Amino acid sequence: MTLRELSPEIAAELLARGDAQLVDVREPYEHAAGRIAGARHVELGALTGQAETIDRETPVVFYCRVGARSAMAAEAFAASGWDAYNLSGGIVSWAASGLPIEGEIAEH
Repeated sequence: MTLRELSPEIAAELLARGDAQLVDVREPYEHAAGRIAGARHVELGALTGQAETIDRETPVVFYCRVGARSAMAAEAFAASGWDAYNLSGGIVSWAASGLPIEGEIAEH
């Protein structure tokens, strides 16, 4: 795990305390099927155009299904000055940890 990754448990703690913002970078059909409550949905391809609408003062945690796409987002935002992290293992790992989701996610 890199320094820019957070486990689902740590991310959930930060979110519960209001100490982080959560951004879902998946496709619309993935978001519609199941998501982490309170997350903002901005597709990966639209992130650059939406960058300035993401608060620079609050740590941001990006997630996707298993963490590959969101890792790219976290690295890019971190390189541009945000306190940015990737949700390790994505929503699949979040759900496997027993954390709540809205809707359902596919296991594969």
